[in-house]
Amino acid sequence: MDLLIGFTTILVVIAAGAGLAHAGVLDRRSQRTLGEIAFFVASPALMVVTISQVHLESAAANLVASSVSLAVSFAAYVVLARLRWQLSTGPLLIGGLSSSYVNAGNLGIAMAAYVVGDITVVVPALLVQMMVVQPIALIVLDRITGRGEGIAFALRRLLTNPLTLAAIVGVVLAVTGWRLPRVVEDPLQLTAGAAIPLMLMSYGAALRLSPPLGKAGHNGEVLLASVLKLAVMPVVAWAVAVALGIEGRALLGVVITAALPTAQNIFLHATRYRVGEDVARETILITTLASLPVALLVAVVLG
Repeated sequence: MDLLIGFTTILVVIAAGAGLAHAGVLDRRSQRTLGEIAFFVASPALMVVTISQVHLESAAANLVASSVSLAVSFAAYVVLARLRWQLSTGPLLIGGLSSSYVNAGNLGIAMAAYVVGDITVVVPALLVQMMVVQPIALIVLDRITGRGEGIAFALRRLLTNPLTLAAIVGVVLAVTGWRLPRVVEDPLQLTAGAAIPLMLMSYGAALRLSPPLGKAGHNGEVLLASVLKLAVMPVVAWAVAVALGIEGRALLGVVITAALPTAQNIFLHATRYRVGEDVARETILITTLASLPVALLVAVVLG
């Protein structure tokens, strides 16, 4: 019953966003504004509040399972796409990220809160993506496209990302056991409460406003990335987590996180470097549409 209530809560708020977009209250610009408020303000507040309460020693196994599942899905795409379509490094990298880089910072937080009952389960995946995978990917993209921005740019992007900064603050608080002054903590708690509704309404509006699929001519690559993302990656995460002795709600959290859709910032990187844009856009849309049924199946099997 708790799982059903959790999914119903998510779907109702998503439907509200889609309904507002259908009625013309939200357009693409206002939909992005909702997402940006969540990204720059509400989600960082939620991350500080959440990570500061994490017992880091208990998150180590989760971190291993999340990292291995990401690496396997990424490597599988690179190998298969290279053999089948003879793709160059740039499209391979964007396709690999599309098949493995999860939307932990937005939809993942909502899923963890209302399906798993613990938003800390997405923290390990979020940290490894933001602090390891994304900087390396940006450095490689910079090199192969000749943007000339280099390692310094990638590090600057890392250190100015609000979720990264919030994660660092949260980790420091968790490690040291420090508490923020109440005059700081109370506004953070209040702001954090807006994060999930903003994310889900933005998500619903984005679904309603999305362009039609299958027009770009990369259907094979999109299908491969989507299957790896929604089927292979969760299975690998489950296998590694079970081997490490993770069980119960923690196991559900690891697999739900791996089954999340591709993160939207992969499309932002593809657009910035003008490589793999169609594959990133369509994979994000397909995995986003399919992620709720997949997550429901995972919750029923493991919940």
